[in-house]
Amino acid sequence: MKSLLPAPGPTRLLTVITMVMSLGQGLWMALSSIYAVTVLHLTPGELGTSVSVAAAIVLLCSIPLGHLADRVGPRTVQMWSFLVLAALTAALLLATDFWTYLVIVSAQGIAYRSGRSARKAMIAGLVPAKGRVRVLAQVRAASNASISVGACLAGLVLAVGSREAYQGAILFITGAFLMTGLLTAKEPSVPPVPASAGAALAVLRDVPFLSFATLDGLLTTHTVLLDVVLPLWVLQDTDAPHWMSAAILLVNTVLVVAVQSRAARGADTLTTAARASLQGAGCVAAACLLFALSDGTSTIAACTLLVTGAVAHALGEVRQAAGSWSIAFDLAPDHAQGQYQATHAMGQDVGKLIAPAVFTWLVLQHGALGWVVLAAAFAVLGAAILPIVTFAVRARAVPREKTAAAVD
Repeated sequence: MKSLLPAPGPTRLLTVITMVMSLGQGLWMALSSIYAVTVLHLTPGELGTSVSVAAAIVLLCSIPLGHLADRVGPRTVQMWSFLVLAALTAALLLATDFWTYLVIVSAQGIAYRSGRSARKAMIAGLVPAKGRVRVLAQVRAASNASISVGACLAGLVLAVGSREAYQGAILFITGAFLMTGLLTAKEPSVPPVPASAGAALAVLRDVPFLSFATLDGLLTTHTVLLDVVLPLWVLQDTDAPHWMSAAILLVNTVLVVAVQSRAARGADTLTTAARASLQGAGCVAAACLLFALSDGTSTIAACTLLVTGAVAHALGEVRQAAGSWSIAFDLAPDHAQGQYQATHAMGQDVGKLIAPAVFTWLVLQHGALGWVVLAAAFAVLGAAILPIVTFAVRARAVPREKTAAAVD
């Protein structure tokens, strides 16, 4: 863990705070569905409805919440977001039916998204432009390590399986979010940005950035492959043992923690970041082709292809993430980092809402051909990032040229 931390200073504190939050997040991610069905006795349909409704509400609130971080100040928004999130998590102990659960998880989603957008704005305010991607890489690696610990704790809770164990886990998660909010108060303050002339939500008029957020959101759907599609593929279409899907997730987690910081190197300009996105997309496309080849092979060959594909996917994930962060920061004006980062996250969320059903249909209904289609799609999306970035740079140069001409 110590090797994952940046040098002492504001970025180290920010990383520690993220690790505390991720510990609770990892535990909640592993237990939330089981808690709802086992303890609260929700039906699978009610659980699915609550998740979908909460996700839709968060999408609608994303940009205004990012704008709030700009105007109020990201530290204040992050602190209160996690204090509220802690209270909402504790309130789950009082939930008794579908409607109370729906209200609580929807409010949780809003609070979590608010804190997440504020954290990106904090990094933009505390870290010089050239160091932001490196810091985000360190934060992500440390966060993944912490989430893994939370998932292990969830395994202990599931092994016990009692109502008291689940309730104890809820209290533990509450404590993690509460500590996140309290520790945020120790971070350096990033002053709020006063409102400027023009539209309050300027990002909605920024067509180049919206185009990038859409493309990048679609490209980031590759994360769905390991969580949703590949376990079903292993189960139904290969001779690999069923535990191989868990082994693949382990490979991914270890590699992300180990190489994310290294993968971020050289992605500190818009051009190099766009190339990093293309490189990452290429690795993901290669992974899809390796997964396709695992159909109809022997057990050993299938396992080898799946693990090799998992390695290629992890390398693509970390490289694409580095490019994505750099572009999102560099295209956003300093006075609106909150709303721009929230919009960027919104594009990713929309992609992940669509991807599970489409990817599952492609792969499980069409087999290896589905993987080939996905490989081609990821390659095309990666190649499209550079033209969009070039378009954005030129669009930003035009207003400056008009302003200079008016002054002359």
